[in-house]
Amino acid sequence: MAAEETGEKIRLDIWLWHARFFKTRSLATKICKAGKVRINGTHAVKPSAPVKPGDVLTFPQAKQIKIIEIIAPGVRRGPAPEAQMLYKDLTPPPEKTAKSFKPAAAGKRGAGAGRPTKTERRAIDKLMDR
Repeated sequence: MAAEETGEKIRLDIWLWHARFFKTRSLATKICKAGKVRINGTHAVKPSAPVKPGDVLTFPQAKQIKIIEIIAPGVRRGPAPEAQMLYKDLTPPPEKTAKSFKPAAAGKRGAGAGRPTKTERRAIDKLMDR
């Protein structure tokens, strides 16, 4: 009987792959070897580090830092709904920005900024009696 079946410890890289945080096991191994994964606040530099239910993992994924609590070790890499039952997501929701950036409408600019437009050039010519 394997460790996965008894509900005990499982390798970190295998668990990350089973829980579908990484597309391949080699990607999960690469993140672990780079020292980017923390188990209960301690850096895990080996992909073979054992994890068990109750451990809290912190690791980067895409442009976000994930905080995950392990609920179950997982036996296989199954479908997404099955994988979501292996963990509890503790990641705080993204912060709302105070004001989102909207670019100015095309052709609009402040008065006196830059080169005069055709309309402004005609008004200048009319003013100068040209």
